[in-house]
Amino acid sequence: MREPLQDGHGRPIGDVRISVTDRCNFRCQYCMPAEGLPWLQREALLSYEEIARVVGVLSEMGVHDVRLTGGEPLVRKELWKLVAAIDALPDVHDLSLTTNGYLLEAQVEQLVAAGLRRVNVSLDALAADRFFQLTRRDALHRVMAGLQAAQRHPELRPIKVNAVALRGFTEDEVLRFAAFAREQPYEVRFIEFMPLDADREWTAEKVLPSAEIKAIIETEYALVPLGRQRHGTARRYAFADGKGEIGFISPVSEPFCGDCNRIRLTAEGMLRTCLFSVHETDLRAPLRAGATDDELEEIVRDAVWRKELKHHVGEPGFRQPARSMSRIGG
Repeated sequence: MREPLQDGHGRPIGDVRISVTDRCNFRCQYCMPAEGLPWLQREALLSYEEIARVVGVLSEMGVHDVRLTGGEPLVRKELWKLVAAIDALPDVHDLSLTTNGYLLEAQVEQLVAAGLRRVNVSLDALAADRFFQLTRRDALHRVMAGLQAAQRHPELRPIKVNAVALRGFTEDEVLRFAAFAREQPYEVRFIEFMPLDADREWTAEKVLPSAEIKAIIETEYALVPLGRQRHGTARRYAFADGKGEIGFISPVSEPFCGDCNRIRLTAEGMLRTCLFSVHETDLRAPLRAGATDDELEEIVRDAVWRKELKHHVGEPGFRQPARSMSRIGG
């Protein structure tokens, strides 16, 4: 074991989000232009072996929770091989995946067999025409099939459904999602729209705050607060009659930076200490130059010590990071 990893503000780091690709088979309006983005070349991406090595070093420093993201992670070939390599690490306690669900039905059996234990599915609309409007793909049926396939594996719990909340769009979806959360065994969470879109068209006016979504739900259903777990991002509520729960992730209106325990690794091996970092640390170059695990540890510790106290979204002088969400990893 190594000394626990913590930042310069005394926060222990226990969670790493790892992007395995910048590619995506959707073109969600809040993330990516209709024509897509220039993709990274294959040799620029960290190999599965390189990712597993970084995770091994991090997990020895107490970073026990690993989430695989993209882009869309399931477009990378044989992702189950990476899942198996990470699952084999003794200090990894939780291994999860964030996906748009399009390829989930076809891959979920291999992923679970390899050691995947949790899955989050991004789903921003429950009406097929509105799903197409937002994602620019006629694929709602495929996402629903993926969710149902995941539900058939009891090892995958909880299954979470994440909806990005956009003013002028999501209002009409809120009660549909509330009914969905009551009828289905998934945990539904609304996530406020963040300034990470490739078109750089984010404004505060396009954010639909969690408080407004909650108020819409409460026109039909009573909610009982369940609170927020330490290092958790969602404020959770149960429906008062006991049928399901709903969550709100509010990075814009109610930031939760104070106990942030996360770091991120981009698909080409850049360590980011905040979703909104304007600086990042290259791990790929030392990995490929033959750095030892101890040398990698020193690089990581130095970067994490300088982790930002807060993200400053909505404050004067805020700068949107150069990378969009698909190039950072969700």
